[in-house]
Amino acid sequence: MESPTITVNGEATEVTDVAAHTTTLDWLRSRGLTGAKEGCAEGECGACSVLVARPGADTPTEWVAVNACLVPVAALDGQELVTSEGLGSCDSLHPVQREMAVRGGSQCGYCTPGFVCSMAAEYYRPGRVSAGAAPSTDGNGNSSAGDHEHGANGFDLHALSGNLCRCTGYRPIKDAADALGAPAAGDTFAARTSAPPPAAVATVLSVDGAEFRRPTDLAEALDLLAENPEAQVVAGCTDFGVEVNIRGVRAPYVVAVDRLPELREFSFGDDEVVLGAGLTLSEIERLLEGRVPLLAEMFPQFASRLIRNGATIGGNLGTGSPIGDTPPALLALDASLVLSSPRGDRVVPLADYFTGYRTTLKEPGELIRAVRFPLPLSPVTAFHKIAKRRFDDISSVAVGFALDVIDGSVIRARIGLGGVAATPLRASATEAALVGRPWTEQTVREAAAVMAGEGTPMDDHRASASYRSAMLGQSLLRLYAAHRQEAIA
Repeated sequence: MESPTITVNGEATEVTDVAAHTTTLDWLRSRGLTGAKEGCAEGECGACSVLVARPGADTPTEWVAVNACLVPVAALDGQELVTSEGLGSCDSLHPVQREMAVRGGSQCGYCTPGFVCSMAAEYYRPGRVSAGAAPSTDGNGNSSAGDHEHGANGFDLHALSGNLCRCTGYRPIKDAADALGAPAAGDTFAARTSAPPPAAVATVLSVDGAEFRRPTDLAEALDLLAENPEAQVVAGCTDFGVEVNIRGVRAPYVVAVDRLPELREFSFGDDEVVLGAGLTLSEIERLLEGRVPLLAEMFPQFASRLIRNGATIGGNLGTGSPIGDTPPALLALDASLVLSSPRGDRVVPLADYFTGYRTTLKEPGELIRAVRFPLPLSPVTAFHKIAKRRFDDISSVAVGFALDVIDGSVIRARIGLGGVAATPLRASATEAALVGRPWTEQTVREAAAVMAGEGTPMDDHRASASYRSAMLGQSLLRLYAAHRQEAIA
């Protein structure tokens, strides 16, 4: 049995004598690559970020920043990884490192390597410089980049949204980002993007009775799950990594499905959108190009770019969490899930998928293969996330809206809710209070009173039950304030 092998800073390195749950961060530091730091161990601070080579949307390969503290090192078998040490040295600084130094972007230095890696990923983003300050827009002229802030050099500061610093006040870091031009001719990291990405390889790491497996196709994955129905399925590991680091979980059998080609399907047809469950949220955001405004509004509010670079849409649904951000939006889009097993595929409406707290209709041995939702899209949509921070936070309440308003009346309404019950759910009573009625303030106020009673909100450290109920009603009023003119159309 061959040991997993990772190309680290250009050098092929075997992964030997490590437990199956060992994180990439711990493995790197054990090898003397101590630039990446552990700050939070749950993907919140970015001190651990590193670059990995992934299949690109606009070029064959892209450099993507991820949290090394969350990803098991076995998950990078056959892949290419670059740490802050591999970008440059004291004698030959990388442009990002140089700008951070000369503009005072580093003080204590603990977070700096993570900032450098995240900044380098954005530095090499295809089309960054040519994009300039103008983000792309959808067919209605709405920005597909949500609240992203692009500098004159095309640098998207939200690429650093998962990196925290307590020393600089961020202004010098922004100055460093704003000073970056295009990569110079002969830049080896820029040249790497024109070559094919690393191929996904079959992986087996077995140590002390625990095993990490990466199958190469869906059939093999389903066979492994049939043989081991209690196996832990992982993709981006953004949830699993927290369980390992914070709660000490040591799963005896792990199956990684993030690179399965059958889970990476994408299509935007005439009557349906299909999103492969193994696509990361960053990949989906790029592929959709703002064509689904409801999701374009959600993406920037979902954790940080570092997390979205790893987290998959199937993983967010697979956890069954009542506070995940994608379910309310997908419920509003009337989405369905394609579940695969050795017996074949079955399609389950997302509204029926969640059965209880972190429980679903998915049977042992089944995988979420894809998410589908119908076209055309409703013209009145919004995603409202109520949290203690505007970005990079967990929802107290999340609401997805999709309404059809024709000739001043509500013809159809779909409203998805998160954070107000043991499962994500449709606000069916509120939908009934809207459909068939005029799109007026009176209608909306009456429906808002109904919406405040949806779900079974509870008191916890994020919000009280009464606050959650109040925010539900206010969310519908906020939607009307933004779209009241739809009644005139």
